[in-house]
Amino acid sequence: MKRFLALALPLALASCTMMLPGSPYTLGKQPAAGDLNPSGTVTGRVSGDTVMTQAQVMGLKPNQYYVAHYHNQGTASADPCSSGGPAIMSSKIVGMTDAGGRLTLMGSAPRADVMNATYFNIHTASDAQGTPADPGVACTAVKMGMMGM
Repeated sequence: MKRFLALALPLALASCTMMLPGSPYTLGKQPAAGDLNPSGTVTGRVSGDTVMTQAQVMGLKPNQYYVAHYHNQGTASADPCSSGGPAIMSSKIVGMTDAGGRLTLMGSAPRADVMNATYFNIHTASDAQGTPADPGVACTAVKMGMMGM
């Protein structure tokens, strides 16, 4: 019996993790990217009260800090990535590209904070703390939905 529980518990916990609807999402280039050609994916997983996010991006400036976060829908456009919505700061992830311009970001945020997010945006950062230096170089619309509720 003890052996059965030891094997069953990890399986039960693993089944509590769900992918966000539509995940992985494909990032698209934003006007602030200029002559850069960012591309990549964002994957979100829900585990209990947390959303875990991983972004894999290439085509960015080498050895540069970038900051990413989820945003709520803004009013400037019906297109989420052009809507100018407010950033959800609890979802902030900061990282630095390698010498080839590749970036891997991993972070988590409270599920309740990102429930209404409509897009995930990556900005050039002006420092290691992740202060955004532009309106965004890469973006993807997201559908948080009920996220396994």
